[in-house]
Amino acid sequence: MIALDRRQVLAGLPLMAAATRLPAAPRPALDPWFADLEKRTFEFFWETANRDNGLVPDRWPDPPFASIASVGFALTAYPIGVARGWCTRDAARDLTLTTLRFFDRARQGEAASGTAGYKGFFYHFLHMDSGLRYRDVELSSVDSSLLFLGILFAGLWYDRADPAEAEIRRLATRIVDRADWPWFQTASGSFSMGWHPGKGFIERSWDGYNEGMMVHLLALGSGGHPARDGAWEAWTKPYPAFWRGSGDTRHLAFAPMFGHQYSQMWIDFRGIRDATMRREGFDYFENSRRATYADRAYCIRNPMQWDGYGRDIWGLTACDGPGDFRLEFKGEMRQFHGYSARGPLGQPDGLDDGTIAPTAALGSLAFAPEICIPAALAMHRRYGGNLYGRYGFRDSFNPSFRYADVTVTSGRVDPAQGWFASDWLGIDQGPILGALANYRSDFIWSVMRRSPHLRRGLTRAGFGGGWLG
Repeated sequence: MIALDRRQVLAGLPLMAAATRLPAAPRPALDPWFADLEKRTFEFFWETANRDNGLVPDRWPDPPFASIASVGFALTAYPIGVARGWCTRDAARDLTLTTLRFFDRARQGEAASGTAGYKGFFYHFLHMDSGLRYRDVELSSVDSSLLFLGILFAGLWYDRADPAEAEIRRLATRIVDRADWPWFQTASGSFSMGWHPGKGFIERSWDGYNEGMMVHLLALGSGGHPARDGAWEAWTKPYPAFWRGSGDTRHLAFAPMFGHQYSQMWIDFRGIRDATMRREGFDYFENSRRATYADRAYCIRNPMQWDGYGRDIWGLTACDGPGDFRLEFKGEMRQFHGYSARGPLGQPDGLDDGTIAPTAALGSLAFAPEICIPAALAMHRRYGGNLYGRYGFRDSFNPSFRYADVTVTSGRVDPAQGWFASDWLGIDQGPILGALANYRSDFIWSVMRRSPHLRRGLTRAGFGGGWLG
């Protein structure tokens, strides 16, 4: 029987962090297999996009609705496909133009149905065909931000003089600048996570340290309706509660890895620092590198004694899971979950039920290639077709969940290797493709460094140095 309880887990974390020293970051070569992974991951977006409106499903092969965040990742994926020879520039341009025309013309308003958004923002999920709000989902500030980053990237990358590419540039600026950021801004200066017709704003706001970083930078850099002063200060005010580790493992923690990856897929934080990071002596890129090492160190230590965790099999983030079950594992009852945000216990929003997501390691490949490349190769080698398929890595797997007599709500159970997701998710595919493109050639970063929106936002947030000058 496992004798550890949650208090013992948390007590051991500071010692683990203090004892860890991070190596200098080398730049290892990518195995040729990565080209296959990248092409398959790109094809998720290319093959599932609705050619009539550009919308991309939240997940496949069960695509009940479109995700506006998936669209943001898709708009970034298409130029990667052009550069790698997986699609033509003309085809990518045409699909991008279809997408931007849809969002430019999509119906906006306060009504609970029959619209795609309000105040320049868009609902989290939309119907794949009509493009209207899906059920009662929220008007999402962060998912709109992921969409806007993809739109801004498209507006910069399609730089030729032909009429179609010129229209992409015009639409990109118009769509992004239409967002009314002061309307979403709270009295404290931060931003509500969302809004519902008839109910108003969600009480929770984006502050502390998580994926909401992009929300603040886009709001501060808007060319149409910029946020009021004080937004970045409101975002960083709770930072003291988020620090973990010491010495060269000290970092702003957020347990699910996606919080360290989403903003940095588009924004190159290398060498630029705000007031907090000037005091600390490192940048947000280094922070994400340290967070990646912390995730791996937790999985190596494996305080919950899950099966499969190790030096090269690790990675906790938001992902699918086997379902909400309470089952006996190694002599004690354990709680498993369906789709949830996962991460090391002892960090903000930590949850560990034995479920690993390939995107957690692969989305950090540009930060820590020396540990992320071996992880990808090991997952592919060990789990083969159970985990790797038509669009690359399936969303997640749980080597401890070998309960063949339990009817899972999604995925399937292999009695020898555990539970495996059946779906691919756009918001988990995107960071894989983006991290690899940035690692190979700064592909996204080099384009986005030219963005007036990001430059304005970063400058207003107090960033300086590096490529900002």
